[in-house]
Amino acid sequence: MKKEIGFFDKPKNIRLIRYIFYLCLIVLVAIDFFIERHSTFAFEKIRGFYAFYGFLSCAVIILVSKLLGIFLKRKEDYYD
Repeated sequence: MKKEIGFFDKPKNIRLIRYIFYLCLIVLVAIDFFIERHSTFAFEKIRGFYAFYGFLSCAVIILVSKLLGIFLKRKEDYYD
C-alpha cells in the first residue's frame, strides 16, 4: 500500500505556512500603531499591549497546566 504524501508532510509547505503565520503576527502588531483606541485604563494605551498580554496569558496557562500535571499524574499501573 502506497502512502500518500499530504500537504503538511512537505517541509517546504510547513516553512511557507510558518512564514505566513509570522507575517500575520507582525501585521497585527503593526496595525496597532495606526488605529485609534478609546481605552479605559492607562496601560491599554501601550502599543502592542494586547499582543503581549495574550502571549503572557498563554504562557501562564501552559505553566499552570504543567504544574497541575505534576500533582495529578498517576503511575502507569494505577488501575491494575
